[in-house]
Amino acid sequence: MTQATPTTPPAEGCIDTEVRGHVLLIGINRPAKRNGWTAPMFRQLAEAYTRLDDDPELRVGVLHAFGDHFTAGLDLPAITEYMKRGEKAVPYGLVEPHDLGMPGYRRRTKPMLAAVKGICFTVGIELMLGADIVVAGDDCRFSQLEVQRGIMATGGATLRMAERAGLGNAMLHLLTADEFGSEEALRLNFVQKVVPSAQVLDEALRIAERIAAQAPLAVVATRQNVLKAIEQGPLAAMADFIETQKRLSNSEDAAEGVRSFVERRPARFSGR
Repeated sequence: MTQATPTTPPAEGCIDTEVRGHVLLIGINRPAKRNGWTAPMFRQLAEAYTRLDDDPELRVGVLHAFGDHFTAGLDLPAITEYMKRGEKAVPYGLVEPHDLGMPGYRRRTKPMLAAVKGICFTVGIELMLGADIVVAGDDCRFSQLEVQRGIMATGGATLRMAERAGLGNAMLHLLTADEFGSEEALRLNFVQKVVPSAQVLDEALRIAERIAAQAPLAVVATRQNVLKAIEQGPLAAMADFIETQKRLSNSEDAAEGVRSFVERRPARFSGR
């Protein structure tokens, strides 16, 4: 079983990172408070996402949590003043972890997986929907309960729930603030795999390592084209086909892909 190594977190929590080959493990570390989110945690999370994008040796990220739960959501007393002032805890210029394309923030280019378990409320759902692939434990409890607290979900749930599950399913969970489990999340396409809770990080890392073994430039281009199709429409995505394929075909990795095919061996990609 894969074990990430946590530090001893301060009272306000922290984000731990660990490199496994070409994979960056990003760990939410405030288990004493069910990983409730504070401003320093958001800043450190953005710094970790930015590190993933900026380090050429890193190809895939895996967001996970220490303790029994992914997160109970926002630590409201710690975050409320930011919300009242209309401020974000993430500094401008970093990769914004919800990947919303907001002005002043960078967008992530490399793939991100989320490994979720136990309680996964509010911002936890939004972070996993902002990732590319989600592995969920069979013990997950999900709830997008902002309306129960007199606020609105602004980390992407109002956008992505309907995109993944349709209007009615999104409204059902957004407007009732109900709690649902892993099988419902799978039905709604919020998660891609459900496994026993103890195997969540193992499975996420297995998928991440499989992605990391592919040609990095092609992985990034493929991911970005899919997102462009979703956000701007199929015609906008198709307009990039010829130039993107031309650029990729002239890369060192494309040449290596051909050599490995001819020589019948696994490819050794460099990201160039």
